[in-house]
Amino acid sequence: MVGEMTEQKQHLRTIRSFVMRAGRTTLGQERALEEVWPIFGLSVANGMIDFKQVFGREAETVLEIGFGMGESLISMAKDAPQKNFIGIEVHRPGVGRLLSRIAEEGLENIRVYSEDAIDVLGQCIPNNSLNTLQLFFPDPWHKKKHHKRRIVQAVFAQSIKAKLEIGGVFHMATDWQQYAEHMMEVMEEAPGFINSAGANVYSPQPPTRPVTKFQRRGERLGHGVWDLIYRREL
Repeated sequence: MVGEMTEQKQHLRTIRSFVMRAGRTTLGQERALEEVWPIFGLSVANGMIDFKQVFGREAETVLEIGFGMGESLISMAKDAPQKNFIGIEVHRPGVGRLLSRIAEEGLENIRVYSEDAIDVLGQCIPNNSLNTLQLFFPDPWHKKKHHKRRIVQAVFAQSIKAKLEIGGVFHMATDWQQYAEHMMEVMEEAPGFINSAGANVYSPQPPTRPVTKFQRRGERLGHGVWDLIYRREL
């Protein structure tokens, strides 16, 4: 068992859960990366962060892995100014777009990492510190040979449990049914978590998760959407 866990941890360190998509940044995004990043950007190289120092206050903190173009993260930060939000995204156009929108909206409660989430979680986020961790529409890696690249695995569940405060929430959403079933299987077996909707039950989409353009497009094409919400018990 110990050997298996060690192998899984090594796997998480060496296998990336994302593919770097091609895409050009616009002039506005590049300007935001140059001008806004120094204010709101965070780096793994700076190590463990102090939320009070970074945000200038003590508040519930929400971390989102893979915010895409940042549409939902901006919406959530506007709707919950009393909370702190940290977004992680590796794709430069998305980071640039989010930074541009932060400046447009005059938001002060968002900070951004543009690095691999596994590195950020392991090296920068204190244990027992997050109120909510969000993972919305991650790459489902639908081919069987690629299932090992799915970010939601047993070791990942335990690594994020350590980052959540007691009672903190891990909220996932996907439009890929097989990945939803995989997430459910992993999380139902994850020690220290309880399904907020009941064992083996998907949650209704909560009002705190905005409907994105990506989701609306999928629903027009007849895609389903599955939300899974697990709370840390101990």
